[in-house]
Amino acid sequence: MNPPDATEQPPFKNQAASTDPHPYARLSPDQVLDALASVGLYGDGRLMALSSYENRVYQATLEDGERVVAKFYRPQRWSRAQILEEHAFAAELVEAEVPAVAPLLLGGQTVHQHGDFLFSVSPWRGGRTPELDDWEVLEWIGRFLARLHTVGAARPFAERPALDVQSFGEEPRDWLMAHAAVPLDMQSRWLDGCQRALKIIAASAYPSSAGGQFGIKNATQIRLHGDCHPSNILWTPLDEWGRGGPHFVDLDDARSGPAVQDLWMLLSGDRRQRTGQLSALLDGYEQFRSFDRRELALIEPLRTLRLIHYSAWLARRWEDPIFPVNFPWFGSSDYWSGQVDMLEEQIEAMQEAPLSV
Repeated sequence: MNPPDATEQPPFKNQAASTDPHPYARLSPDQVLDALASVGLYGDGRLMALSSYENRVYQATLEDGERVVAKFYRPQRWSRAQILEEHAFAAELVEAEVPAVAPLLLGGQTVHQHGDFLFSVSPWRGGRTPELDDWEVLEWIGRFLARLHTVGAARPFAERPALDVQSFGEEPRDWLMAHAAVPLDMQSRWLDGCQRALKIIAASAYPSSAGGQFGIKNATQIRLHGDCHPSNILWTPLDEWGRGGPHFVDLDDARSGPAVQDLWMLLSGDRRQRTGQLSALLDGYEQFRSFDRRELALIEPLRTLRLIHYSAWLARRWEDPIFPVNFPWFGSSDYWSGQVDMLEEQIEAMQEAPLSV
């Protein structure tokens, strides 16, 4: 089976042909500028779409030359209360001088309504992806992650969910099966691999570096960035006053979970490389906050849950016109065969000794 053409209907039954355009298809540049004007920000007409699949995000230049970032939240993903909780967390980070970008308070609010969309406006901050092969950069990021987690541990989320096996593994698996998202020729193989992987995770049947068993349910839950991959950390060079370094963007996936969730996506390469990167991150982290080394046993389970969740995320978003265009290979038997292979690799990895530093 060849990857679906971007213009074809996707191969799963929840996405029946519809004459109703997706809400984002109706979000025009004029609507973006009108939304900004509704909160007293008047653009000069220059808009640039920024890379974002989950939401629609635009850099706008205002009449005075200032640049801002407007985020239009995906309808029906987060409630207003959940978005406000994310904004409150960002404001706490800024107050604690953790380098994060928080939405602007406009008219006494950070969440605004325009048409079908909730939106927020943040100051524009430049930067580039950090050089993660530089140990000094990793140590610096580790220090700031520790400070972020110190703020995150101060109180729990009341509205935002936790990262757990049910929401990131079992529910996505069940949704994919119920909506026939996996081709028939790959269904049994993928489901078998998924079931075996989730059984290992749920049973905590993998070794802990501290001895015994340690699972996600055993870890201390704190407020996290939640999606701390390299593209969500921007790096600016130091100026003559010593200002610069990393700053965190996009807290859209903030939720409760173990601290290691915000570290493992910064690791890459073979085991030796990942061990060195982790050592540098923790060298910085532990200058400000202690780290429970037992959580290192959660890296591969968390990676496995992300793998399962990602496939369901793509399938759920297929009616959004940007997804078939950018992920034309999704839904093919080749895609799902690759997912089976990765699940098998993860099953092996979860039964190996975790990284230790």
